[in-house]
Amino acid sequence: MKVTIIGAGNVGATCAQFLYQQQKVREIILIDKNPDVAEGKVIDILQAGIFVGNTTKLSGYTDVYDASENSDVIVVTAGVPRKKGMSREELVSVNTSVVTDVVGKCLKFSPKAKIIVLTNPVDSMTYLILKEFNLPRNQVIGMGGILDTARFKYYIQEKLQKSSDQIQAFVIGGHGDKTMLPLARLATYGGVSIVQFLTKVEIDDIVEKTMKGGATLTAMLGTSAWLAPAQALCELILAILYDKKVFFSCSVLLEGEYDEKDVCIGVPCLIGKEGMEQIIELPLIDQEKSQFSQSVSAIKSVNLEMLNL
Repeated sequence: MKVTIIGAGNVGATCAQFLYQQQKVREIILIDKNPDVAEGKVIDILQAGIFVGNTTKLSGYTDVYDASENSDVIVVTAGVPRKKGMSREELVSVNTSVVTDVVGKCLKFSPKAKIIVLTNPVDSMTYLILKEFNLPRNQVIGMGGILDTARFKYYIQEKLQKSSDQIQAFVIGGHGDKTMLPLARLATYGGVSIVQFLTKVEIDDIVEKTMKGGATLTAMLGTSAWLAPAQALCELILAILYDKKVFFSCSVLLEGEYDEKDVCIGVPCLIGKEGMEQIIELPLIDQEKSQFSQSVSAIKSVNLEMLNL
């Protein structure tokens, strides 16, 4: 099992660290365009591993893409991260060329690898890769909804003051502050709707905090968060490598599901060794359908701008 991570910034390097510590991957490759960055972070991770021992092979390279040959999963974190005051959508022009360049180089050596996209705006970058390289939709997955759902569950747990492992919830829609749709109506604790435990005011507060989750941390940290995104990436990677058949909210290409086509957007998916193996259509009410449709329109607008660059 081999994983290549493109981009040795906070998220990419932390994802490599988490994977290395779990010792569930045979080989991890970390690649960055900046000289010595990937190599230096790999040495740091390996030196930390001395304290516990580890047999996973971990290597860092500067723009050496043949090292990624025969990867099972390729993770794309390369590009400019969001800064304070920026929206994810503002990154489209600068990150478009970066993503197509690195993915094209990787596909030369691993044409069948499952591709996980984290570069923002995630939904548009996922769509770009699918269209640019004419790939099957199961092969390219945007990692946005998993992180948004983790934040949703965190805020529910914060209100309930109960164990998170009993909370079930999904965030669908775009990976954007104004385009995501936390499905509070369908969220449960121990199989019981959260409306039985929380007031409408409390639930509205959870939804608002979830939608602003990324921007809140960016304002506090001065850059995008990296620990939760890296852990979310690890969960998705291992679900593919170990054929876990788990449900995650991921950005994938719709071909009629939810009455939408030709757009990548966050929906619940069954994830296994083939990547995205099935899209689950949740029973949305009219208001949710309308919000989802608005999210689709917003993403398609960004896609149009991207394709016209």
